Amino acid sequence: MSSVRSAFNKASNNYDDHAFLQKEVASRLDEKLNVITTHSNIILDLGAGTGLLSDNLKRRFPNSKIIALDFAQNSLKNNQTANKICANANHLPLADNSADIVISSLMMQWCPDLKQLFAEIHRVLKNDGLILFSTFGPDTLKELKKSWSVVDNETHVNTFADMHDIGDQMLGAGFQSPVMEMETLTLTYQTVTDLLRDLKAIGAQTVSTRSKSLMGKDKFQLMIKMYESYRQDGKLPATYEVIYGHAWKRVSTIGKIDINNQ
Repeated sequence: MSSVRSAFNKASNNYDDHAFLQKEVASRLDEKLNVITTHSNIILDLGAGTGLLSDNLKRRFPNSKIIALDFAQNSLKNNQTANKICANANHLPLADNSADIVISSLMMQWCPDLKQLFAEIHRVLKNDGLILFSTFGPDTLKELKKSWSVVDNETHVNTFADMHDIGDQMLGAGFQSPVMEMETLTLTYQTVTDLLRDLKAIGAQTVSTRSKSLMGKDKFQLMIKMYESYRQDGKLPATYEVIYGHAWKRVSTIGKIDINNQ
């Protein structure tokens, strides 16, 4: 986790300039709150970073207390939310039953222990509280994964949990009837190097544990050659599997709004 935190801290100043996908997903996640009519006093933006989602929440809930929490201190420095906490999502410094909504955009994929994460979120949510999140699924950066797989058998790209496994973890933490959705978004690049530069600029290092020997020039060039086979209409695609999930904490299903897409 320390390497991930360090990467995000280093990327914080220029993060927003490269976070095209993150901005879009934050906007789409915010739109899922359109059907929420219950009054929310306390809203926790979990993994708030520089504030891509926090800014939307402040506009949507002008009379609510928005808490921006992130483990990367430098990212929070660029977040304009009044209430900010630098902390680990697996050990939330919040009281039991204190938040009406916990919302998180593209943070959970960096948490290796989803069981602990969902247990903490369940603890801090009030009864009838809502958890709403987005995260990456296993097909994310599949072109890059496949291109590296031709080079060697090492892990060069982060792996992400399947949405069914995420749903099971939510059930295990006590959430009722989790609803999971998935969509595929694709960014395009002129070169593989442009893609890798973007990933580094947002702190999303694809190979955080590799040894230097794995990144020899010949292997790198072979990976690029393989990636070129995906070029279409002059562009290289980078696929992202985006998972959305929501659930309520011990809530009756009678008279409760379902925020799933109609």
